[in-house]
Amino acid sequence: MADYLHNLRKRHAKRLGEHRRPAADQRVAVIGLGRFGSSLANELMRRGWDVLGIDTDARLVQKYSDGLTHAVVADSTDPDVLNQLGVHEFSSAVVGIGSDIESSILVSSNLLEAGVPNIWAKAISRQHGKILERLGVPHVVLPEHEMGERVAHLVTGRMLDFIQFDDDYALVKTVAPRVATGRPLGLSRVRSEYGVTVVGIKRPGEDFTYATADTVVEPGDIIVVTGKTGAVETFTELP
Repeated sequence: MADYLHNLRKRHAKRLGEHRRPAADQRVAVIGLGRFGSSLANELMRRGWDVLGIDTDARLVQKYSDGLTHAVVADSTDPDVLNQLGVHEFSSAVVGIGSDIESSILVSSNLLEAGVPNIWAKAISRQHGKILERLGVPHVVLPEHEMGERVAHLVTGRMLDFIQFDDDYALVKTVAPRVATGRPLGLSRVRSEYGVTVVGIKRPGEDFTYATADTVVEPGDIIVVTGKTGAVETFTELP
């Protein structure tokens, strides 16, 4: 099994170099048109992408067919079917299958074998995600888990929005604490004392703008802060 996974990753890396397509290729295959896949497909359409929607459920395909570039009823666990649909010619593919882990793994493996350069796959658990990562899937998302963490941060603190990245780095929108107000940011020592950087500011009734060392934050301003997750959490809890 380990040798198979290793060989699959090597073949995918080789095909990436052979089949890399220009950035202008805005075609994506979305496999699985449940809530996650259909929402993503519709948003991609709104942004001007060509979307091929694939699902085994004819009712879902019929439901979303008018809103997508193409929508077909097909079994993507069969590599021959994906080949007939031309998915190997797409620059991107999304595996939105959630409840059927076996199908998710098979479809992801087929896409890797086909040499699709950019693959995103939905995982329903950390174990599922680890299997997809071992296969060599470049982008694994756990929407329910990630949303749960995000909402927990919003519920338990003063954060208005929270985004965490893989390397323990976070971007947060919050009401400015007192330590950041009343003097230019360059003199506030926010970065040296709290390990965070204020990158944006929004005053009541105004749009967001970039923050500089000369920016003076006033009480009630909303700021965007970046830094290590723990440092950002501590900073947003300050009065």
